[in-house]
Amino acid sequence: AISQTIRQRIRECYGRDAAVIFPPVDTDYYCPADVRREDYYLALSAFAPYKRLDLAIDACEKLGRKLIVIGSGQDERKLRARAGANVQFLGWQPDDVLRDHLRRCAALLFPGEEDFGIVPVEAQACGTPVIAFGRGGATETVIDGTTGVWFAEQTVSCLADAIESFERQRTGFDPARLRGHALHFRAERFEA
Repeated sequence: AISQTIRQRIRECYGRDAAVIFPPVDTDYYCPADVRREDYYLALSAFAPYKRLDLAIDACEKLGRKLIVIGSGQDERKLRARAGANVQFLGWQPDDVLRDHLRRCAALLFPGEEDFGIVPVEAQACGTPVIAFGRGGATETVIDGTTGVWFAEQTVSCLADAIESFERQRTGFDPARLRGHALHFRAERFEA
């Protein structure tokens, strides 16, 4: 299984256990750089309904925070229609642009529920905290209060509260500690 979340699903559906081997993350490529953090949040995802990018857009609108959205997909028209002036869509971007934004944003917003979720680990490998929905794979890859902040419900107010909580403790997130945690998911460990 790719996570404890999927291990439990296998147990419930098939009545059998499974070993967990986390997917590999390229922590050599996704690494910190000597660049200045900027005052914006990042959402990096396919534009599918279950990714819940609407929550990221609406929470940033509610708080008046800048959000950069990278990706494309079926919900693009809907997402662009709900976004205000503080939300910037960059469309699909190559890996070097993704890495650059992961290194410079204040935090990654990850409002969907995933089986694992590689993007939050890539963010942490770059020394970037993650604000994630506290279910699914994010509960295994993001340590609440240490490498990021979880929010309990997929609502705008709950995500907005998590963003404000992050901002109150922002200086407590140590980029080296975030990177150290991400290294648990490096490709060499997967291969071993």
